[in-house]
Amino acid sequence: MPRAEGVSAGEPERAVFMAEAIRLSLESVRSGAGGPFGAVVVRGGRIVASGCNRVTSTNDPTAHAEVVAIRAACHALSTFQLAGCDLYTSCEPCPMCLGAIYWARPDNVYYANTQRDAAEIGFDDQFIYQELAVPINQRRLPLRQMMRDEALAAFAEWTAKQDKIPY
Repeated sequence: MPRAEGVSAGEPERAVFMAEAIRLSLESVRSGAGGPFGAVVVRGGRIVASGCNRVTSTNDPTAHAEVVAIRAACHALSTFQLAGCDLYTSCEPCPMCLGAIYWARPDNVYYANTQRDAAEIGFDDQFIYQELAVPINQRRLPLRQMMRDEALAAFAEWTAKQDKIPY
């Protein structure tokens, strides 16, 4: 089997999974379903779920390929955490996807294109990274706290709940 460009010896299986994520990114572009992004979740050497960017076709700004793949994998595996899984994505995850990935807890994440590559075609997430570093009261998007005392009731019940499933 010829070695894929950028793949070192011993990584042919990973190359197959990344090639599928890249194929999905092309499929997303060609179908008009969304942006040029694809992702797969792998467990035990097989793809358990995949996702293409579906932002524009579903009118859902959270329907990035990684999030779509994570949702499908969690559904397929009947779990809310992806321990024992690897995520392959055609592009370095944006801040939202990175947050979702951390919550899903896969073992590894492999990516192809960089955040700089994405910025060069109009998908620039740098402003989000910059905003996260700004104090909450100085961000461009106003965040205003209200009714904290009332909302703390749910936290108190969660803390006291004996049969909760922590995550």
